[in-house]
Amino acid sequence: MVCVMGMNESPAAAPREYDVVVVGSGAGGMAAALCCKAQGLSALVIEKQDLYGGTSAVSGGGIWIPCNDDIPKVGGTDSFEEALTYLKGITGGEVPQPRIEAYLRNAPAMVRFLKERFGIGFRAVKKYPDYFPDKPGGKPGYRTMEPADFDASRLGAEFDRMRGPYKGTQLMGRISMDQVEAHVLFTRAPGWIWLMLRMMARYWLDLGWRRRSQRDRRLVLGQGLVASLRQAMLEQQVPLWLETAFESLAVENGRVCGVNVVRQGRHLRLSARHGVILASGGFESNQQMREQYLPKPTDKAWTAAPPINHGEGIRAGQALGAATAFMDLTWGSPTVVTGKGPACGIFVERALPGSVVVNRAGRRFVNEACPYTEFVYAMYAEQARSGGGVPCWLIFDATFRKKYPMGPLLPGQIQPDSSLPKHWLDTVYYRADTLEALAAKIGVDPTGLLDTVRQMGEFAVQGRDPQFNRGGNVFERYYSDPSVKPSPCLGPIVKPPFYAARLDAGELGTKGGLLADESARVLRQDGSVIEGLYAIGNCSAALMGRTYAGPGATLGPAMTFAYIAALDIAKTAGRSAVPTNVAAAA
Repeated sequence: MVCVMGMNESPAAAPREYDVVVVGSGAGGMAAALCCKAQGLSALVIEKQDLYGGTSAVSGGGIWIPCNDDIPKVGGTDSFEEALTYLKGITGGEVPQPRIEAYLRNAPAMVRFLKERFGIGFRAVKKYPDYFPDKPGGKPGYRTMEPADFDASRLGAEFDRMRGPYKGTQLMGRISMDQVEAHVLFTRAPGWIWLMLRMMARYWLDLGWRRRSQRDRRLVLGQGLVASLRQAMLEQQVPLWLETAFESLAVENGRVCGVNVVRQGRHLRLSARHGVILASGGFESNQQMREQYLPKPTDKAWTAAPPINHGEGIRAGQALGAATAFMDLTWGSPTVVTGKGPACGIFVERALPGSVVVNRAGRRFVNEACPYTEFVYAMYAEQARSGGGVPCWLIFDATFRKKYPMGPLLPGQIQPDSSLPKHWLDTVYYRADTLEALAAKIGVDPTGLLDTVRQMGEFAVQGRDPQFNRGGNVFERYYSDPSVKPSPCLGPIVKPPFYAARLDAGELGTKGGLLADESARVLRQDGSVIEGLYAIGNCSAALMGRTYAGPGATLGPAMTFAYIAALDIAKTAGRSAVPTNVAAAA
């Protein structure tokens, strides 16, 4: 029987012994359970929330997979050597090479395996670049894959138990758009108006589904990924227990043999004969852990992740003597806090023309279009240098406001200021008729701001940024406005009223966690293995180290090491049953 919290099975009646227990119901956790099932292992997924999907459900759903099978189909090339050169270069020797190699050898096999065994499909995104495409081994596209569309009606009642998407990832806050569609709409590429009209018509004419839910039937991005994994679990009868809070790891004779949980108010021990896989996320919503590990200042209100990850898995591993790494790092992104729900990540707006980011002195300190993790590093570096980098300010004018989105604000031609919540003015966004008045509102030096805006106007005319080279590579130009010449990333800031948005040092999740080897086994400080314990995703020390290789470089490793962990457990249990063609690829 498939066990879901809220169905008619009581804690007393539910089985309490499995080959593998997986903690966390994000993409990594569900993939781990499915891969275990394919090896002939019984697996249970536990989730403390009343919704499944974790942060994966609100993500872009992409997975970064070098040498994936689709690359030749979309006109690209890749090789193990190029990918290894790229990852070794950007991680700077801080990540063990065997772990990098395990990822690169198994990532394409993982994608192939999920498709062949469970029908879970992905497609390569031809033009979505690596975040450092000019580094040796970097690529202008191809490596990122997005999940295939999924019809929500296939899930039945389980659809209502899946964590919903962020409105900011949808057209009009309701209509699903995949990564390619979002890029067309955002950059106003040829045909964008017709695309938007078709998407709106599809949504509103789906009358039967509209009577059931405002949520779109067509699931893409993280919604499509989580839905496809959940559907496979249902078909394979892999149980998922919601509202089951993980408390600690059970240990016998030095080996992890299960988990202690609270379910429906009852304390239970769940036995795991062959292993426990921790896929429970990071600690971005735990203020105490943020204060202990992350750079200052830091605030859980700044996170763009749902307020669900408190580091339980990490702390449980530490209690057994597990080593940790990268605990001071995040998958950083500047965010705008609205006061309702998670903060809004500012991922792509910074590259658009007619804007500039300044510190408290009104001066630039970073290439605004750089990858978002690098942007947050620059914020803290500026904070250490001048005390004025956290927060910083995104400045833009009426032209930008009319044409482009900015965090929680849709383009003004769709959502004028008069339709925004009244309390957002001078809290979420700031507006003034002059730059001097705007500077006074936000506490920025007006002389510095005026001089910076003047310089940006000169750069826009020249079509180049001699200060920080904004728009200098294909990634930085990916989200820009190709109709603006000579540079799609540079434009004057001249038309009143003028606007500002406060950027805080937020993140998509934390990077630090339990140190794991190339088989996803958790290690002690002395390098020895904690038998029976595996860690994947954000509760493990990030494969990417201090950097971020490209779109999907969080979920890609999480799902790949889920696959690797399942193979290792199966091998230890003597039950390996991977098809020959997949095993050869691995």
